[in-house]
Parts: sequence; structure tokens; C-alpha cells
Amino acid sequence: MKKLSVCLLLCSLLAGCGESWNAPYSVADAGRNILYSAFTDRPKHLDPAQSYTEDEITFTAQIYEPPLQYHYLKRPYELMPTTVEAVPQPRYFAADGRELPADAPAEAIAESVYELKLRPGIRYQPHPAFALDSSGRPQYLGKNVAQDRYLISDFPETGTRELTADDYIYQIKRLAHPRLHSPIFGMMAEKIVGLKALGETLSAAAKDLPRDGWLDLDAYPLSGVERVDAQTWRIRIRGKYPQFVYWLAMPFFAPVPREVDRFFTQPGMQEKNLTLDWWPVGTGPYMLTENDPNRRMVLSRNPNYHGQTYPCEGEPGDAEAGWLADCGKPLPFIEQAVFTREKEAIPYWNKFLQGYFDASGISSDSFDQAVRVNVGGDVALSDDMRSKGIQLLTSVRASTFYMGFNMLDPVVGGLSPRSTRLRQAISIAIDQEEFISIFQNGRGIAAQGPLPPGIFGYEDGEAGINHVVYDWVDGKAKRKSVAVARQLMVEAGYPNGRDEKTGEPLVVYLDTTGGGMGEKSRLDWLTRQFAKIDVQLVVRTTDFNRFQDKLRKGNVQLYYLGWNADYPDPENFMFLLHGPEGRLKGGENSSNYLNPEFDRLFGQMKHMDNTPQRLEIVRRMNRLLHEDAPWVFGLHPKSYTLTHRWLKNRKPNDVGNNTLKYQRIDAVDRAQARREWNSPVVWPLLAGLLLVLAGVVPALIGYRRRERAAVK
Repeated sequence: MKKLSVCLLLCSLLAGCGESWNAPYSVADAGRNILYSAFTDRPKHLDPAQSYTEDEITFTAQIYEPPLQYHYLKRPYELMPTTVEAVPQPRYFAADGRELPADAPAEAIAESVYELKLRPGIRYQPHPAFALDSSGRPQYLGKNVAQDRYLISDFPETGTRELTADDYIYQIKRLAHPRLHSPIFGMMAEKIVGLKALGETLSAAAKDLPRDGWLDLDAYPLSGVERVDAQTWRIRIRGKYPQFVYWLAMPFFAPVPREVDRFFTQPGMQEKNLTLDWWPVGTGPYMLTENDPNRRMVLSRNPNYHGQTYPCEGEPGDAEAGWLADCGKPLPFIEQAVFTREKEAIPYWNKFLQGYFDASGISSDSFDQAVRVNVGGDVALSDDMRSKGIQLLTSVRASTFYMGFNMLDPVVGGLSPRSTRLRQAISIAIDQEEFISIFQNGRGIAAQGPLPPGIFGYEDGEAGINHVVYDWVDGKAKRKSVAVARQLMVEAGYPNGRDEKTGEPLVVYLDTTGGGMGEKSRLDWLTRQFAKIDVQLVVRTTDFNRFQDKLRKGNVQLYYLGWNADYPDPENFMFLLHGPEGRLKGGENSSNYLNPEFDRLFGQMKHMDNTPQRLEIVRRMNRLLHEDAPWVFGLHPKSYTLTHRWLKNRKPNDVGNNTLKYQRIDAVDRAQARREWNSPVVWPLLAGLLLVLAGVVPALIGYRRRERAAVK
């Protein structure tokens, strides 16, 4: 009877083993409509006035709703309304106030006016800032409200209200708040009428306030933004700036209610991370319900979401890919999204293979396990991945990585023939194709200029190549030989890497951070690239903040950076080389490149619609950049994403970021796959049990015999 009991207990334990034996999530959530993902870098800012990084917009774009968004499926990218009735069409006015026709020349336009009108009935997520007491006053506004409260959930009463035009106006004013240091304030202060003056006024007012004092923005007018009625507002822009509509699709222009800002600026809140920077508040499909950026963050469906429907049209191939199957269905599909912080690539990858993450990138360590490169360079999933039903999504990202020269440097800078030839030689010597092959597993294309694919002005084929660095041979771009680079070194006055006047070896200095290009293997490779033309490279590695400070002060010679498209327009990349945007002037032109002809063309191009005339100007700008070589044009990365078969509607999108609401989970399929893929390996346990029984049973039999003999 004892042997039978042990066996029954063992069988019950084994039968109970399944997905739960190693699952990182609650068993109760196994069949729920939850998306599981991961993040590596903790977000620093979730306040829409401050947030500007890729790891932050993963969250902010699902919570906040700017007036416009991008169509999820259409390519080229197309703007569409989010909370407003229509994409605004600017009206143009001359300096004397006369309205001008839509085709008026840019130089005649003094102001552009954008009018936006909200759709009615849009409401905010539940939040304690909206809770009112019996007399209609804010429930949580007063002394010691932060005492003994550490989370938003510590405020049990919540409320909501309808979205208004005032909320959008309030957020535009917040861009000028001196304590928020919005990264786009400098640029927008030059565009939005009155914003610069408002910034100066607020800076003066803030000096008289304590550190956590309340600066009531409603008390300070902004001349360039007008409230027409409760649902309508106008924004006045200096001159003609067609790209402004793209900014209206970014969280910088999402609404922030005055009462939420007031709630979070009460004494004691900031010390407990009870801030808008930690707990965002919006009208979007999701709300942040858990924020532990060192462990996990959770987005939950906003019960007050006004609703949209899944698109019914896209581009050719979308129907075949299954991306139109949910046409017309209400959004969002997913109930909750759980983001777990994974600092190491291997645990992240293993959990994806077990089905515990619904999608994953592919690290270099896992590349060969995930995909294979066929003859001709085509990439396909490995047999193991296909057997699990995993899908591969690829796209060339709207990003450009480059090595920049400080054009103010006496050695590598300036537009003299000597320094220009030196930069051209270095551009040829650094073999981007080899870098992509070794360090990117082929995931990228060599950049021919600042514009990535998908941006107006980017051209394939011979028309688009950098003729300073490449030749067109047999229908494709071929990098010029090292011999050409060495000849350019001679023309620059550095034969065999030595100054022809002094005989001193040429030494150049690269400033970088520890990650990315700062990894030792990459720097060793880069050192060898410079050595091909007898240039000695010295690397100065520092932390990110110090690196940025050196860029701001112009204390670099060479540096590595990248840029992701804010919006799909060539202006968003070309401005990185616009003279007035130099870093020493507070802009983003880290090379401090200054070419009057380039700047003149930029001034024309940025005001134009996408016409053949605009394309020709972009071509001329690219030719100037090829010749002047202020950057070593690096690469446009290819995005490789693996998704499990149960994750639907995941189309690559490099510009629109509010994509969570379109995705769908087949939770039943996922639960079944997890059980199959994570069944416990029981044979070692059974083998061990048999060995134990083999030793115990004879001993037990002998013991019973001795007992019987003693009784007799």
C-alpha cells in the first residue's frame, strides 16, 4: 500500500507539470489577451514635453494622443486624424495680413495658420487628478496630499472629463516651461509665433518660485496659439513650414490637462516619483498601470478610450500577409501589454523560444540559429524557426548612422582642398559593406548620403550613389579601391600618412561612448580601416553625458552618431547639416558643417512640396555633401523581427509609433504552444525513482521477512 501511495503521488506531480513549472508569469493569466514584450533600457522621461527617445515612445505613443497619426498600413506614410476631424490644411498670410493663395511663393508668406477641430466625446483615462468632492472641487488638491502615498493606486478616487482644445494649448505652452527643458523648444520657438517670448517670460517668473512651486501657465498668454471655442484652436507658424503637420503626430503636441499638471506639482509628489514624467495621463487606448523601470512596466486598456477601427486598406501585399483580416473591427484588441526588463540578450532570446515573449529581435549571438543567408543574399528562417510557426518581418529602417567630422577642427575640418581630400580618403577606406557583414550580420545597407529609403529624395541605383566613394560597375555600386584613397591622401599632403611638410605621422581622434561603436572589437576593426591609408586612430571613450557635452562645446575631432526619422521628410535629415543648426549654436548639426550653397538650397527645399523640382534640389544637396564629406556615410540598418504565429497584425512601421492598438493575440494558440514547448523532461526523474525503488524494495522485503520470523 505504501508503494502504491508513493507512485500515485509521483504520477499526480508529473501530471500537474506543464507550462506552469517554469513560466515567468502568473498561471491565472495564461489564457488572457495579454501581449508580452521586453525592454532593455529604462525610459528616462514619460512627460510628452521632454520624452524624445525610442525606448520612451514605446510607452508614450500608446498613452498620449496628438491630433494626427500615421496610417498603420499605407506606404509611403500617410497622415490621418487621431482626435481631430481632419488633417489641417494651412492658410497663408502676407506680412500686411492679406490671405494668400495655396500656391503662393514661400518668400511671400509671413505666417501659416493651422486650424484644428476636435471630434466630440473623447475622454481621459480614469485618474485621481479628475476626482471631485461633493462640492465639485478637486478631491486631491491640498496640504499633505502626498503624505503616506507612493503610487497612483494610493489615490482610490478617480474621475475623467472630456478632451478640450485648452488641453492642447496648455501642452504647447509647456514646451516653453524653463524647468522641463523640452528638446524641441529651441526649434519650435523659431516656428510658433510668440513661443520664444513666452519662454523668456516663464523663465523670469520661475526665478521667484521655490523648487517645487506651481507655475500656472494659464496666467501667461501665447500669442501664436488661439482658442476659437472649446473644441477648436489655431496655431500660427512663421513663414511656410509644411513639415509642421508631421510634428502634430508626435507626443510633443499631445494634450496635457491643467489639473493633471497641478496635481503632480503639489509638495512631496516629486520625491516619490508622483510626477507626469513617471505616470503619464492621456486619452489613448492604453494607460500605464505599473511602472517599475528596473523590472517591468504594464500598459492596460483605457476603459474610457473613444475607439477607432482597424484599417481596411493598405498597400499591395497586405491582404496576402493577413494584415487586412481585421478590417473594420474596433480597437484596441489587446487587453494588456506586459514589458519585462531584460538586460541580457540570451535570457531574452530563450524566453522568446519558449513562447514567453511574443516577438523578438535577433542578436548577433542568435543570428545563425534564427535565419540563414541563401546564395544571392536572400534571408530565410531556419528550419527550427519555421517548425514553430515563427515569422520573420524585415524592413530597412528610416535611420542613418554615420561618423562625423568636426568641421571646425584645424586638421579634419574646413572646406579647403587639403582637408576635403583627407575626409574623402577616410570615407573610401572605411569599408561599410565589411562592417555590415561582420557586425550587423548583413542587416543593413551602406548609406550613400543622409537620406534613408522611404524618405523623399532617396534614390536607388546609379542615380543615388556617392560618386566620390563608389563606382557603378556591372549594375551595382562598388567601393573605390584603397589605392584611390591613398592617392587622395597624397593630394591632401599626407603621403604614407605623414605630413609632407613636417614628416609627422597623422593622428586623428575619435570620441565615442562605451556601447555600440565603442565596443572593443568594433574599434579594433575601425583602427585597421584607418591603417589602410596609414592614419593612426586614437579612441577616446567616455560616458554618454560627457560625450554630449564635448559635442556641444566642439571638443571633438571625429564622432559616431545616428538619427531616426521624426517624420518622413528630407528636411528631418538635411537639417543635421544646416549651418545655422551648428552644435555650438545650440542645434543638432554636430559636425558644425557650414556651406553657404547647401544652406541656400536647404532654405528652398524645406518649404517645398514633394515635386520634381524639390527632388532636383535634394540631388544637388547630396552632391555637395558627397564632395565636402562632412560625414562618413555609414549605414541604414535593417530591422529583423521575429513574431510568433499567434501575434497578428504586426507590420513594420518606422515612423508611426502608436502601433499596439492594431496588434492582436490568439491566446488559445499561445497557451497550447507554451505547454508543448515547455513540457518537463521527466525521464531523469523516473530513472532516479527506479534506481531508488531497486534499492528500497529488496530491503523492504528483507525487513518484512525478518519481522515475520521474529513473530513466529
